[in-house]
Amino acid sequence: MRIWYQHGSEHSANLVMIGHFKDATEATKAKEIIDALTKQVVEDQDKGALVLGSPSERYGNAMLDLLGKLNVASIGPRELEQFLYEVSVKVEASRIILTTEEIDISAFLKVMFDRGARIEVYSAHDYPDTEYGRGR
Repeated sequence: MRIWYQHGSEHSANLVMIGHFKDATEATKAKEIIDALTKQVVEDQDKGALVLGSPSERYGNAMLDLLGKLNVASIGPRELEQFLYEVSVKVEASRIILTTEEIDISAFLKVMFDRGARIEVYSAHDYPDTEYGRGR
């Protein structure tokens, strides 16, 4: 009997995304937007309006209102579940540092880009000796 071992890409990206902003105010604002979207997505999940693994084609009313209030027009309804993933987001001066094992990070990238960030993305598996790699 032959046993086949397969290693999937899910939960193994060891991804680092660094948003470099012009100043700390913009970095903080981007983090606040991420936090507000995350809070709403969690509320939507708790109400059953959003189901992880079954992305919706439509925004809920509360999310649509929040996106308008935050002036975020680039994130699609299918990307919202990304805010439920295990992600670490912290602000360091004029940078946001996001780390995750996930590969789907387009919603976070869009928030940073919309706030004017220059964005660096890499796998800490491939660059373990970087400042945010696992080997620090």
